[in-house]
Amino acid sequence: MPTIRDVAREAGVSIATISRLFNGSARVSEDTSKRVREVAERMGYWPNGAARSLITKRTHALGVLLPDLYGEFFSEIIRGIDLAARREGFHLVVSSSHSDPGELFAALQTMRGRIDGLIAMAPDIESPIVFEEAVTQFPTVLVNPGFETDRCASVAADNLTGALEMVRHLAALGHREIAFIAGPETNRDASQRLQGYHAGLRELGIEPSPELEVRGNFTEASGYEAARALLARGPRPAALFAANDSMAVGAMHALREAGLRVPEDVVVTGFDDIATSSYLAPRLTTVRVEPYRLGERAVQLLVAAMHGPASAPSCHELLPTSLVIRESSGAPLSAGRPMTPHPVFGA
Repeated sequence: MPTIRDVAREAGVSIATISRLFNGSARVSEDTSKRVREVAERMGYWPNGAARSLITKRTHALGVLLPDLYGEFFSEIIRGIDLAARREGFHLVVSSSHSDPGELFAALQTMRGRIDGLIAMAPDIESPIVFEEAVTQFPTVLVNPGFETDRCASVAADNLTGALEMVRHLAALGHREIAFIAGPETNRDASQRLQGYHAGLRELGIEPSPELEVRGNFTEASGYEAARALLARGPRPAALFAANDSMAVGAMHALREAGLRVPEDVVVTGFDDIATSSYLAPRLTTVRVEPYRLGERAVQLLVAAMHGPASAPSCHELLPTSLVIRESSGAPLSAGRPMTPHPVFGA
């Protein structure tokens, strides 16, 4: 393998010039830069990343920690992070925690010294303790965090307003008995969507009923079982609101098995607006979260934190959601209507 000395000799420049060029630490003339890069390419020279990191104190990599890597929602977050990171000259080191604090801590330990900054999505982690060390090691941005912290920036979707607007939409269609398939009890996204559902009912003068609520775990299978449980409890509700699209998909399958039609017999709505939602039959009315934008914005906040002073105040952003009306709610269609943030969480 050619060394930096070989390239310097062939290009007729000093080793320091080549080091400055590949480390980006100082300006090198355009002619010199072109000549060195042509020689390096011809000789097959590749800068030693580990050595370069020791010199520059940068790895040009961002760490990404998600609860899971499966499903359209998480893949869209990763896509948003990846494209935004590449625009800034970074590559990704990706891992999952499976919502387990122990695995989360182990992943953080593994990333030490390998990344310049961290993006972590931890809606199931109720305490920031596991992040205390990470925040001192490198700049950190949290996505939909399960806790409040002023030690780092965060970006989240306005879950409460999205759920509230969905209840308002169903009420405008004449529905008063609205069943809800909630997400995991320890998940903050799920809790906020349940709060929005309750707020919407109380706005109608209706007190939430435990008989109309079933918990799932954000999977299709849990939505299927939740819908079956609701049907077994007695008179079926006219409307069913699932806390995410995957559970709505499972619920629609259970309703079809029971010989019920959507939306003629039971209206079904979801949350997230994953790609599958617009290809169902009927297409799913849902709340658009734009996970791609969550990932993209997380990178932007992280880059700002990396370049800004350590004493700069942390930024906490709430991204708006929008209502996407399709056939499953039996209403006139719309491409997506932006929502005004709820005063409890609004910016």
